[in-house]
Amino acid sequence: MKGISYSRYGGPEVLAYGEVRDPKVGPDSVLVKVRAAAVNPVDWHCREGHLDRLFDAVFPVVPGWDVSGVVVGLGFDVTEFAVGDEVIGYCREDFLSRGTFAEYVAAPVRTLARKPRTLSFEQAAGLPLTGLTAYQVLVKALQVRRGDTVLVHAAAGGVGSVAVQLARHFGARVIGTASPANHDYVRGLGGEPVEYGEGLAERVRGLAPEGVDAAFDTVGGDTLTVSANLLAPEGRLASIADAEVVSYGGRYCWVRPDAEDLERLSRLAEQGVISVHVSHTFPLEEAAEAQRLNQEGGTRGKIVVTVPWETDDEEP
Repeated sequence: MKGISYSRYGGPEVLAYGEVRDPKVGPDSVLVKVRAAAVNPVDWHCREGHLDRLFDAVFPVVPGWDVSGVVVGLGFDVTEFAVGDEVIGYCREDFLSRGTFAEYVAAPVRTLARKPRTLSFEQAAGLPLTGLTAYQVLVKALQVRRGDTVLVHAAAGGVGSVAVQLARHFGARVIGTASPANHDYVRGLGGEPVEYGEGLAERVRGLAPEGVDAAFDTVGGDTLTVSANLLAPEGRLASIADAEVVSYGGRYCWVRPDAEDLERLSRLAEQGVISVHVSHTFPLEEAAEAQRLNQEGGTRGKIVVTVPWETDDEEP
């Protein structure tokens, strides 16, 4: 099958398009014909070797953890899905090798949920990692509840935009940091935008003089410090970007594959609670450019790689 792979750590130039090994379908996995795969910052962090302390790399590595597609084959112990089902998945394994930037991926059922019918394949591909991250941080780490004031950083980005929508759905007031160009977008999601950078603390205090009940850090560094100082008494703090959050009494979070959580997100998308904005799409063979753009930062919503679809396609 065709796919993207890299045989050594490095920049986007190490990504190559060509033949990659066909996936083997385990007893509790399904074979998914990939329609789209979202690009996430973790993809290029892995490609550059920044996560080598966490994940063994079995080269050549096919990158990508997010997917939307159609089930075309079943492991012999799978009862949850049928051939023809449209699915989404956060297909992370505990090593780097068999990713979603390819024509097919073998995905364990514990990583999958049914695709929201209201989203395109491109939009749906952008939901798993970002949606699970936002949901697990807000629900399990920050325990956001009705009446809270929640500060969400990078509110126009992939994780941040879903976090704003979910927190509003939970009944919270949301203050979201974003560049001025994205303020209207954040308002459309239900958040109150503030410009990040120098003076951020004063701007947030102007909206929440007593401090915020929960802060969701997606940036780290000085942003984390500011967030900690903006907490109300008994305020909660979580970060997906900086382990120093623990020194402030907060929680350092890493998203987990969870089929039940992903199914909840799919239902919320169908109910119109969550939307996914796709800013750019690239064909599979241009995945290097997609990762390069993601690495530059400042993207509104998601960047997605698409795979051509043929209705008479057969298993590899």
